[in-house]
Amino acid sequence: MMLPYAISEMSVWTIFAVSAVLSVAIVLTSKSFRPLSGRDGDLTSVQSAHRVATPRLGGIAIFASLIATLPFAPVYIETAYGNFLLAASVLFAAGLAEDLGWRVPPRGRLLAAVVASLLVIVMLDAWVPRIGWSVLEPIMASGLLGIPLTIFVVVGISNAFNLIDGVNGLAGTTALVCAVALGWISHATGYDAMMTFTTLLALGIGGFLLLNYPFGLIFLGDAGAYTLGFVLAWFGVAIVMNHSDVTPWAILLTMFWPIADTLLAIYRRGLGKRPAMQPDRLHVHQLVMRSLEITWLGRDRRAVSNPLTTLVLLPFIVAPACLGVLLWDQPALAFGAFVGLVVLFFVAYFLMTFLVSSGRFGRLRTTAPPPLSEHPAE
Repeated sequence: MMLPYAISEMSVWTIFAVSAVLSVAIVLTSKSFRPLSGRDGDLTSVQSAHRVATPRLGGIAIFASLIATLPFAPVYIETAYGNFLLAASVLFAAGLAEDLGWRVPPRGRLLAAVVASLLVIVMLDAWVPRIGWSVLEPIMASGLLGIPLTIFVVVGISNAFNLIDGVNGLAGTTALVCAVALGWISHATGYDAMMTFTTLLALGIGGFLLLNYPFGLIFLGDAGAYTLGFVLAWFGVAIVMNHSDVTPWAILLTMFWPIADTLLAIYRRGLGKRPAMQPDRLHVHQLVMRSLEITWLGRDRRAVSNPLTTLVLLPFIVAPACLGVLLWDQPALAFGAFVGLVVLFFVAYFLMTFLVSSGRFGRLRTTAPPPLSEHPAE
């Protein structure tokens, strides 16, 4: 029987302050220390959504706030939680190396996510024990299918959050919505420890968002995006493991937006016979931002279109997460909702690309933007 655990006012202010203060420090320091201002080539990369150099080290603030949650963890799982953060540090380190310009290739970061997941599995004896299909439950519970499927999903979600870290506030807000949704599910099941962790994680994300949205003074970078995806995915696994009434499909609904965007990217690149890890400018948030500029704002209003894109997409991020909360103990309905939303996501995306490519919202551009000198300052 889980013991209730109250979140103290001290923990609230500590986690929020750690994240916010570190984010401010990174932004201020980056003005005089060039390596903190972003990597060479960031502004001219094909997926770039910015016109001025922006620090990509928000992951430091996120991971520091995670470490700061350890003293506030319930005593009976403090060691397990510490081991979990130790495993997460492997992925954080790989992402941070990339953010600092040491060029860790995408496969290297995915390998780090696999290694980190294996560490969690070995140290905590944890994996997804079921998916709601009775014929598969014995091999899921035994680990023969459960372990590789868990690694696949966790690594995929970790990478998915990195793919949406493109416009101001999008990845951070999505992670915040996921954390709150997982917290509500934990509350519904009486899983007090996880409710504590998700609440503290949300506070850490909130401190970072103060600088990330709406002005985009700092970004998560690979370290922050991969780490958030990893932590949220494993929090979801823990909820499913600890409460048999929770369906994994409800957990996936809470993280629907990054998952759907990744599935679409894989399909899109496969259709074009391009490598699955090759970046492009065809993510939904990129199309929405360019459509806003072409249709209403003008091409010189990136400072407005960038944060406005997150505001436009927010209802579509929140709605699936709300469904996950409502259907947390309804496997068939949650599965149907997930599949139905994926279909709607794909249909809406291809409708949008048709409108853009037909000229109704301007022409589609998939190549890198012009050099910085050709853009007005943000």
